[in-house]
Amino acid sequence: MDLAEHLTGWAPEPVETTARIDAWPSEAFAALLDQPSPVGKAGDPLPLLWHGFHLLDHPAQADLGEDGHPAHGRFLPPLPHRRRMFAGGRLDVREPLRVDDVVTRRSSLVSAVPKSGRSGEMVFVTVRHEFERDGALALVEEQDFAYRSQPAGEARGLPEKAPAASEAADAPPEGWRLRVDPDEAMLFRFSALTYNTHRIHYDHPYVTGVEGYPGLVVHGPLLALLLLELPRRFAPERQVRTFSYRLQRPAFAGTPVVADSTPDGTQLTAGVAGQPPSASGTVTYA
Repeated sequence: MDLAEHLTGWAPEPVETTARIDAWPSEAFAALLDQPSPVGKAGDPLPLLWHGFHLLDHPAQADLGEDGHPAHGRFLPPLPHRRRMFAGGRLDVREPLRVDDVVTRRSSLVSAVPKSGRSGEMVFVTVRHEFERDGALALVEEQDFAYRSQPAGEARGLPEKAPAASEAADAPPEGWRLRVDPDEAMLFRFSALTYNTHRIHYDHPYVTGVEGYPGLVVHGPLLALLLLELPRRFAPERQVRTFSYRLQRPAFAGTPVVADSTPDGTQLTAGVAGQPPSASGTVTYA
């Protein structure tokens, strides 16, 4: 199938959203991680990437597709049997967003590029978000998504077991480390916090029978947030200037996820112990 044909004429216009930042979503996510809340009053800075719990889209129930995502959306490419995967992103920090800020987010399409690889033909879409407060740019975020045309029930060709030790990625030199145990309840709570209705995160018959995964999939944004938990918890005095990350392989509910860093805190990974990482990232500091 030539996916490029389906992109002909697709040029979505930018969109702008404005909202006030309140403390509750950050308090709720901290509770999900069994951590004390980092915010409590007006002016407290949001931890980086925690802005993802704000300015959320809320489509009508009737507008959802069979996979739980909106059937149509401004930055959703018009592909048949569309399957979506979060692939990574980049964050440029000018100033942190703060509780009680009135923030405007401007979102625009950067690119939509068809590519072919071992897993078949896909379309990679990059969306740029600019966050302004009082007319000044505070954050710039780009998010990458991979879309494939995949009929229901087609397997994804994922490895059925962990690779042998010789195939696994080398563990980083000892640095910061934390562990989370993503179970069904955690994935459900994160879906609720982000208003994410993608069924791969909560509907076991769907994710195995339609999407072809072996189990419920841990959210890509949750893995990215776990990467940034390392400097947030272990080096709170250091100011992150940029963060870039890639999602490389799924993690699944019921299997612990370990996040590690190199000793200097610039290279971050998260995934199942003994396997190549599910997510990797690079941080620069001010």
